[in-house]
Amino acid sequence: MNETELYKSIVDGMYEGVYFVDQNRKITFWNKGAERITGFSAQEVLGSSCSDNILVHIDECGKGLCIISCPLMAAIQENCGHKNDQVFLHHKNGQRIPVSISVSTICDASGQPVGAVEVFWENPRRDVDEQLLADLKKAALIDQLTGLPNRRYLEMILKSSLVEFRENQMNFGLLFADVDNFKQFNDTYGHDLGDKVLQLVSRTLEGNMRPYDMAGRWGGEEFLIVIRYVNEEQFRMVGEKLRVLVENSYLQHNSEQVKVTMTMGGSRIRTDDTIEALLKRVDKLLYTGKQTGRNRVVFD
Repeated sequence: MNETELYKSIVDGMYEGVYFVDQNRKITFWNKGAERITGFSAQEVLGSSCSDNILVHIDECGKGLCIISCPLMAAIQENCGHKNDQVFLHHKNGQRIPVSISVSTICDASGQPVGAVEVFWENPRRDVDEQLLADLKKAALIDQLTGLPNRRYLEMILKSSLVEFRENQMNFGLLFADVDNFKQFNDTYGHDLGDKVLQLVSRTLEGNMRPYDMAGRWGGEEFLIVIRYVNEEQFRMVGEKLRVLVENSYLQHNSEQVKVTMTMGGSRIRTDDTIEALLKRVDKLLYTGKQTGRNRVVFD
């Protein structure tokens, strides 16, 4: 094994995702870490452009970075050396994944840029207690289709959150979400793809929850998201971010991209609230969002 092969072997075995691009942003190397994080194999991406429906980085506002503010392009054209950022990449299964990236310029012997390398890793997420998950499944508290907490479990969480609010003033808010035009998915593509849409939304929500928040399936195409310990501004930011990430997730069905959006109603707990009153409020806000165009979050 020569020196170049040794280096490639070392990089290929890294836990982080690593890929190289040439001056035209064509992918020339894709390691096993990149395969693990994105779901795309090296065979699927080598020779493609990084913007060819592969990673398609966006920021938390949904702004596409591949065309206008591509970190790799900046590294090559501006020879900027090194740059770090937080982005959301597109997984092969359709959902958006939060990652940290580190981009560096690759230069030849004369110091001229000839490409760039991106190293990326998943942002820390809530640790899953496998025994707890097994116990919840045994107690029928996990939705079988999506793997999210089901309505029964969510009702338990709501009751405990209300007690925590009344005893310790630890506030929380609810986002009541509904997949837009879900009947149309089923009528157009069949129930199998409808199920995949629900699973896609579930993966996007679960993958982007803060450690102390929870998303669950309330029933049908409805989801309930419990957001803890936030002021009004933070609550609105979390809701809008989740909406944007769902909007930028999609399924590949034959040669067609099937895109998904959600409408949400959001409200925080009030001093004199009951769970029933809070649920009724977010349901009305969700209905308002449906009546005024869909793909939006309506707060009170």
